[in-house]
Amino acid sequence: MKILIAGASGALGAPLTRALITKGHQVLGLARTPESRAHLTRLGAHPLQANVMERDELLKAVKGVQADVVIHALTALKKSPLRHQDMYATNALRDVGSRNLLAAARQVGARRFIAESMTLGYGYGDWGAQVLTEDHPFAPMGSSAQLERHVAGFRSLERQLWEATQEGWIEGIALRYGYFYGAASLPPLLEALRHHSLPLPDGGRAVTSWIYLEDAAAATIAALEGGKAGEAYNIVDDEPVRNQDFFAFLCQQTHLPKPLSLPSWMMHPLAPLATDFFATSMRVSNAKAVRELGWRPTIAPSYRQGIAQALEVLNSEQGAIKL
Repeated sequence: MKILIAGASGALGAPLTRALITKGHQVLGLARTPESRAHLTRLGAHPLQANVMERDELLKAVKGVQADVVIHALTALKKSPLRHQDMYATNALRDVGSRNLLAAARQVGARRFIAESMTLGYGYGDWGAQVLTEDHPFAPMGSSAQLERHVAGFRSLERQLWEATQEGWIEGIALRYGYFYGAASLPPLLEALRHHSLPLPDGGRAVTSWIYLEDAAAATIAALEGGKAGEAYNIVDDEPVRNQDFFAFLCQQTHLPKPLSLPSWMMHPLAPLATDFFATSMRVSNAKAVRELGWRPTIAPSYRQGIAQALEVLNSEQGAIKL
């Protein structure tokens, strides 16, 4: 198949592009900068120059192009977001960017559109012991004004996807990924931990569902090949984990001191979004994806295997990690 990916050089896009090419698919990647074009070429994809936020520019870039599938894997995140404004550009990509990509999908004749959504779309806060499935309301109203701005991005993305699917011209699928991590994303985390610039709120009760990047890429391919139109799938590993335990294990494996722990009232003025992020506690089920897509997180069923695998990859690529 010929697959057009927005975000093909990103955290998820790069392993996804490699996996698709290995399986014999042709990948077209949208690139906004010369650096991104060069990266896509090295990955083996064919780059197309366009800014997804500029509708006319995007449609001009894909004029005369044919593709079977469009994958929206775009964010504007270069590092962990600490403040609310760090998410604004990504929110816009989920809203305006999705609208423009759907227009591009129609123009290239795509029959399937897969969008990168996220479990955070279920809503910030403490979900307690309940396990969240795809049947839970997604992107509900009721958050604070700042958090609503982020949740609204997920709401807009999925609403546009379902409306296009109901119109009948494309098969939309939303993949609600857990928090990404892997060899590509660990170095900035390790650097932040090393410099004590990634504090965690006191208490340590919040639970998170993570997903290793290569497992997320495999789930995306499974959805491309066997997902049902108009459906959402949670893409998370098998073991939700307390944030404190995740970072304690990461620090233990890299011989770093445990992250700072601050009271929320002290941390919030410094990193308001990170405070809400780390205070959000949710256990998410991957049962539907396992059942309907025939997918499992095989590289990292839990964070222990994932952290060990990521560090092994980093050591093989860079030598011993310098702390």
